[in-house]
Amino acid sequence: MATYDLIIKNGTVVTAERTVQADIAVKDGKIIKVSPDKAIEESADRVINAEGLHVFPGLIDSHVHFNEPGRADWEGLETGSKSLAAGGATSFFDMPLNSTPPVINKENLERKQELAKEKSVVNAFCWGGLVPENISDLKALHDGGVIGFKAFMSPSGIEDFNNADDETLYKGMKEIASFGSLLAVHAESTVMCEELAAEKKAAGKTSAQDYVDSRPIISEIEAVKRVISYAELTGCKLHIVHASSRKVVKVIEDAKKRGVDVTVETCPHYLALTVEDLAEQKAIAKCAPPLRDKHELEDLWEAVKAGEIDTIGSDHSPAPADMKVITDNFFEGWGGISGAQSTLNILLTEGHFKRGVPLEKIVEVAATNPAKIFNIPMKGKIDAGYDADITIVNLSESFVLEKDDLEYRHKHSPYIGHEYQGKVKTTIVNGEVVFENDKIVAGK
Repeated sequence: MATYDLIIKNGTVVTAERTVQADIAVKDGKIIKVSPDKAIEESADRVINAEGLHVFPGLIDSHVHFNEPGRADWEGLETGSKSLAAGGATSFFDMPLNSTPPVINKENLERKQELAKEKSVVNAFCWGGLVPENISDLKALHDGGVIGFKAFMSPSGIEDFNNADDETLYKGMKEIASFGSLLAVHAESTVMCEELAAEKKAAGKTSAQDYVDSRPIISEIEAVKRVISYAELTGCKLHIVHASSRKVVKVIEDAKKRGVDVTVETCPHYLALTVEDLAEQKAIAKCAPPLRDKHELEDLWEAVKAGEIDTIGSDHSPAPADMKVITDNFFEGWGGISGAQSTLNILLTEGHFKRGVPLEKIVEVAATNPAKIFNIPMKGKIDAGYDADITIVNLSESFVLEKDDLEYRHKHSPYIGHEYQGKVKTTIVNGEVVFENDKIVAGK
């Protein structure tokens, strides 16, 4: 009988702390041994020779919208999780709003958890929602296993997921703090965005730049400052999602220095695309907060390198193609970018190879920090005792992303046609190979 289920030999192992050549032994879904000093000589049911390859902890995508149940025609847990596996991610946190019904009570959570167990090829975790009508349901959602709660400070775009007014934020955060969870917030000012949009449309100004100008950075800053004040008052742990500018990040940095328990996420699209891409690709590249200019993009990369960004999540927000069609009115068309499969490609190509972001920093923001911040034990790291969630990458191999490479239900993405350096060769979830040789090999 073999000693281990799997041995990965001769690879260059990357963690948040260091990069070192080492062998890895796996048994019963766990990493049993990481040996940087000498080769692991015991037997295994399977041996993967990773010579010349880099071995990363599997990415943890803390921000996806997979829409199931109820809107699986937009995306689904099966197609969404397969796209993550193809991109080197081994876990995801599904947002509460796009499924029908949304995850705002324990019954709805349990339905989603059942579907995820049945259909997902990677580890699935769920967010709970904070809406005006469900404060009394928050503790049951926490007890049911949500990794945290999500609120919108501006309209979510989903009829049955209402945005949180100031009273809801205060009361909800006080409740969430009472049982030690956290609140993630989409932070844009409703008043600013709605008034500016109305003014633009009334003047017939509907270009890509007009749409971006209707959701300015100051709108994010105002909302972030407001919700941070509630965090200070209630003691609630806070996570700001999809910050589009380093100016927003600076507000959060200042709060951290005051002792506020707040973290911040940005997304690959803010690190790879600009308003020029929005003008060219139209609704395929439309999101909220919107894409910014080149200067803001470069400043965000500086924030990543400086350690000011805590997590990077895809904010994969898909929709059928007929909802992504707009002409010259950029206020029309569904806002949301399909990008879950490309996160690691962007971090490697745009971050590591073009801008010198260390591989260790990429692991930190895309794997180690999500596990730490959201209290997911034994994930996000390659070390003895941790779950064997592993991604093997050839950093020497480049490729052009083609439509047919995508595992999404709807094969559109602003990244199609782009060339990337660093190709995912193998993705392993809890010790089981789920993706290799450009194919999903999981049984689901």
